[in-house]
Amino acid sequence: MIHSIRTVVERPVARRWLLATALTLGLLAAMPSAKAQNTAQDTIKVGILHSLSGTMAISETTLKDTMLFLIDEQNKKGGVLGKKLEAVVVDPASNWPLFAEKARELITKNKVSVVFGCWTSVSRKSVLPVFKELNSILFYPVQYEGEESERNVFYTGAAPNQQAIPAVDYLMKEEKVKRWVLAGTDYVYPRTTNKILEAYLKSKGVAQEDIMINYTPFGHSDWQTIVSDIKKFGSAGKKTAVVSTINGDANVPFYKELGNQGIKAKDIPVVAFSVGEEELAGIDTKPLVGHLAAWNYFQSIKNKDNDEFIKKWQAFTKNTKRVTNDPMEAHVIGFQMWVKAVEKVKSTDSDKVIDALPGIEAANLTGGTSKMLPNHHITKPVFIGEVRADGQFKTVWKTPGLVPGDAWSKELEGSKDLVGDWVGKKCGNFNVKTNKCGA
Repeated sequence: MIHSIRTVVERPVARRWLLATALTLGLLAAMPSAKAQNTAQDTIKVGILHSLSGTMAISETTLKDTMLFLIDEQNKKGGVLGKKLEAVVVDPASNWPLFAEKARELITKNKVSVVFGCWTSVSRKSVLPVFKELNSILFYPVQYEGEESERNVFYTGAAPNQQAIPAVDYLMKEEKVKRWVLAGTDYVYPRTTNKILEAYLKSKGVAQEDIMINYTPFGHSDWQTIVSDIKKFGSAGKKTAVVSTINGDANVPFYKELGNQGIKAKDIPVVAFSVGEEELAGIDTKPLVGHLAAWNYFQSIKNKDNDEFIKKWQAFTKNTKRVTNDPMEAHVIGFQMWVKAVEKVKSTDSDKVIDALPGIEAANLTGGTSKMLPNHHITKPVFIGEVRADGQFKTVWKTPGLVPGDAWSKELEGSKDLVGDWVGKKCGNFNVKTNKCGA
C-alpha cells in the first residue's frame, strides 16, 4: 500500500520533469549552438610583426600603421569572405630572437591566418623556422639581399636586381663613378648585398683598390671618423660614390655628419637603399639635397592611385604631414594579393592560399600592376630619386617597365644556376644545370 501511494505521488513529479526537459531541449534546438554563434561572429585575424621600439622603430612603426589602415579600408568594403579582419599587433622591439617568439605567439596563441612583418633580414631569418614548422604565411615588405625563396614567405620588397644593381648601373653611366664606398650596417642584408655588388663591380672592370667596404653596428652614432675616411677616399681624383645599406636610426647621425663635413652630392653622391621619406622626415634635409635613393616607389610620383592613397592615408592618421614610402607600398601590394588569393580559394587555409598566390596581380601605386611570380617575388619598377629640400624625392631615372624579382643572384658563383619555382618545380633553389632541387 505504501508502494502504491509513493508511485501515485511520483507520477506528477516525473511528468513535470519530462515536460521541463522537453521544453529545455526544444529551446536548445531552437537556439544556435555556442560554436555556431562563434563561427558566425568570428573574424579573420591578421598578424602585424613590426618593431615599435628599439633601433628599427624609426622605420617599422609606420608599417604597423599601414597595415591597420589597409585592414580598416578592407573592412569598409565588407571584409574578406564575409568576415571582418582583425589586426593582432605585437612588438618584437628590434630584438631578433624575440621576432621568432612573437611570430609563434601570433600563429599558435592568436590564431592569425597570415602575418605581415619584419624589416631587417636578420629578423626574417629568425622567424623562418617558425613559419615553416607551423605552415603559416609571411609577407615580407622590404628590400633585401635575395639568396632565398621559401614556400611560406612572399617577398614584396626589392631583390638586388630590382634596386642595388640598377642603382650601381645608374651611377656608372650617369654619374661616371669610378670609386665605390659600400657602407652598411653589420648584418646579413648589407654584407650579402655588398658581396653581390663587389662581384658585379669587378665584372665591370673596377679594381679592388677602388672599392672601400665599411660596416657599423645597429644604432651607430659616432660617424666623424668614418665620414672623414670616406672624404679622404673620394679625394684621389676619381669620381666617388657611397652605396649605403645603413639601416634604422643610425642614418640620422650619418647624414648629419655628411652635412657637418661639407660632403655634397655633386662631389660624393650617396645612394641609399634603406632611406626613404619616413627616415628623412626626422632630419634637416637641406644639406642632403641631390643625394640619392633607389626604390620602387616614391611619394612624389604623380598619378591618380597614388594621390588617392596619400589622401586616405593622411586622413586615417589625422596628419596631413604624414609621408608614404616604398615598404608601405609593398604592404599595399602584398595585402591586395593575399585578399585576392583568399577570395579565389574561398579559404584562409595556408596550403590553399600559398598555391593560389603565384600569378595573382595587384595594382601598385606608381601606375602599373605587379604580379606574384613562381619564386614568391613580384614584378616592380625601379626608380632613382634625388633628395629634395622638403624631404621628398625627385625622380631622375626609372626602368622602362616592370622588373621581375630574382630570388638568386647571377653575380654569385653558388647562386647563378639556381631558380625559385614553387609552381612547376615545387622548389625554392632548383639547379637548372643539375636539374635537382637543393637542400
